[in-house]
Amino acid sequence: MILTEQQLHTIPVFGIAGNFAEHLAQAGEASDFVNVKTADERAPKGLFPIYIPHCSSFLGVYPVSSDTVAGDFSKPITLQVEPEICVLFSVEYSQDRRVNDLKARSFAAFNDCSHRRADATKISQKKNWGANSTGVSNQWIEIDQFTGGGVLDNYHLCSFLKRDGQVFEYGIDSPAVGYNYFYRQLIDWMIDTFNNQTDFGPLENLSALMAQADYPNQIIVTLGATRYTEFGESGYLQPDDQIGIFVYDANQTSKSQIEARFAANDLFTQFAGSALIQHVVKS
Repeated sequence: MILTEQQLHTIPVFGIAGNFAEHLAQAGEASDFVNVKTADERAPKGLFPIYIPHCSSFLGVYPVSSDTVAGDFSKPITLQVEPEICVLFSVEYSQDRRVNDLKARSFAAFNDCSHRRADATKISQKKNWGANSTGVSNQWIEIDQFTGGGVLDNYHLCSFLKRDGQVFEYGIDSPAVGYNYFYRQLIDWMIDTFNNQTDFGPLENLSALMAQADYPNQIIVTLGATRYTEFGESGYLQPDDQIGIFVYDANQTSKSQIEARFAANDLFTQFAGSALIQHVVKS
C-alpha cells in the first residue's frame, strides 16, 4: 500500500506522548507533564498535533518527508530522532461530531523528530518547525486486525544513525506489542482523548483541532517513541547524518541483518516491513 504525497497532504497527523516506558524522562520532557494526571499510571499522557490541514498556525505547514530532515544549523539546535510506528486510522463520528470509533487500516515507520526547544509551551511546538521536520516511510503495510493474533504481533521497531561512515543504534529494539497501550485498549483511550482532552499544560484541545481539519475521515497517529540507547539519548542530529527507522517482521529478518544493510547503503526497496531512511540537511 502506498499513500501518495497528495493524499498525505490531506490527512491530519497526531502523536501520542508517553506510550513507551521511560521515554519521556530520557527526552527531558517528564517535567512537562507533572500536572497531567491519568487514571492509570501506565496510560499515555495525551495526544498532540503535528500537522493539521487548513490550520492557520504553524500546524498548517506540511512537515512530513520520506527522505529528509532539515534544520537551521546556523545556530545551536538540538534535533533528536523519535523512532515510532504510525497507524492510519479511519474515523467514525457520532451525530454530534464526537469521535465514535477508529479503525486501524495500515502502519508504517515514522520519525517524530523533536526540536528540544526550552521555550516551547506545547509539545507541538517541538514537532513542526516547517517543511521536512518529521518523516514517514512510503512503505505502508495493511493491518488485518488491530487485535492480538494479527499481523502486528510479529513486528519490531529498531533505529540507527550513520555518521561519518559509522553506524550507531539509536533506539532500543522493541516489539510493537511493547507499547504501554496497544490494540483495543489504545483505541478506547484515543477515542476518549480526542473527545475530552482540553487545552492544558503542554496539550491542546483536540475537538477544536478536529473541527479545524473539517472532521477528517482519516488520521495518522504515531504511537510513541521507544527508549533511547546511550548514544540516542544525547546523539543530537548533525548535517549529513543518515537516519534509519525500521518496522520489521521478526519472523523474516533480524535487527543485525537490518543494521548490516543500512551500513552498506541498502535502499530497502525489498524489505519485510517498512523502512524510513532520511538524510539530515541544512535548511
